[in-house]
Amino acid sequence: MKDRGIRVIKEKCVGCGLCMKVCPFSAIVLENNLAVIDLSKCTLCGACKEACKFDAIEIFKPQVVDTTSIGEHKGVWVFVEEEDGKIAGVSFELLGKAKELAKDLDSEVVAVYLGYNLKEKYSQLFRKGADKVIFVDKPQLKVFISENYANIISSLIQKYKPEIFLAGATTKGRSLVSRIAVKIRTGLTADCTGLEIDKEKRLLIQTRPAFGGNIMAQIITPNHRPQMATVRHKVMKELEGTFSSVGEVIEENLDGEFIDRRVKFIDFIKEEGYKVNLADADVIVSGGRGLGAPDNFKLIRELAEVLGAAVGASRAAVDSGWIPYSHQVGQTGRTVSPKIYIACGISGQIQHLVGMQSSKIIVAINKDPEAPIFKVANYGIVGDLFKVVPLLTQRFKEIIKR
Repeated sequence: MKDRGIRVIKEKCVGCGLCMKVCPFSAIVLENNLAVIDLSKCTLCGACKEACKFDAIEIFKPQVVDTTSIGEHKGVWVFVEEEDGKIAGVSFELLGKAKELAKDLDSEVVAVYLGYNLKEKYSQLFRKGADKVIFVDKPQLKVFISENYANIISSLIQKYKPEIFLAGATTKGRSLVSRIAVKIRTGLTADCTGLEIDKEKRLLIQTRPAFGGNIMAQIITPNHRPQMATVRHKVMKELEGTFSSVGEVIEENLDGEFIDRRVKFIDFIKEEGYKVNLADADVIVSGGRGLGAPDNFKLIRELAEVLGAAVGASRAAVDSGWIPYSHQVGQTGRTVSPKIYIACGISGQIQHLVGMQSSKIIVAINKDPEAPIFKVANYGIVGDLFKVVPLLTQRFKEIIKR
């Protein structure tokens, strides 16, 4: 294996061809006005680099991976996320999964909790599976700013050396862990639907959909620690049973150096949504392309109102601008697991099914009897949704009045 490498800096290359002319091994060609180096022919003689007037060729030493410290990393960490001042459900789900992973690794579960006025909430974390809580309680952390949180957690990771770090695949989680992964130079797998341990190699096997959900990819991080992953809400299950409400608590008193002065919180404008939160709803009524127009979503809202349900949507409806993205169910939207999921005018493409197929009862309403949604539905109604949905709404109103 060569102890050096070579690459073309695409942003600087102008396709002048000087490097191609001076290469004694004919290892360079021009493709689409860009120099391309055949590494099987290149001997790293440096002639092309010297000839390039635009500094577009770089000869470098590959990064050497130091695997000697991997054995020092212990523990499964979970980032504790808050919503409206309360611990988010996805954090409890991850603590439950972390408990399983830690058992396979003969390790401990650590909840990492950042914010302000946190002390009264520790017991919830212990009851949901945490063995230890590391927290930073500062007024500056009352509002989530990903840069500040990433600075702190990166410092904690370097100090305590966890083996695994998990976070929810939420807006906050996604913006946070990507920054942490870059800072500490480790791998990150997003939107996982499965996590398990290779006990022999102590590797976290991270499973996630790929190629539009057509295959399930298994990803590992063999040479870097911690092994990092984000997991969608409602994919993992909270621990059942009662655990102790006490455990080891470690407070980290960091100074103000973690504050990123380039970022300032001004205001949070909450989207005006409907009465029931999609992720936590027991009943969801979703509409798709079959509704035909944005005004027809009133049929979905009326049925949802009667049932006390949340309003969901397929990607087609969201992409058409009929309803905000926050209502999208599917691979690129929310993963939900309600007791009842009613799909109206949704064909059931794999991207949508990935986000709702774990629902306890699925009711599909579609005029196409061959629609894929019927393959996962517990109950199917083949008919015109513009007739069926109003009838259901009226019937439920009559039942509720009794």
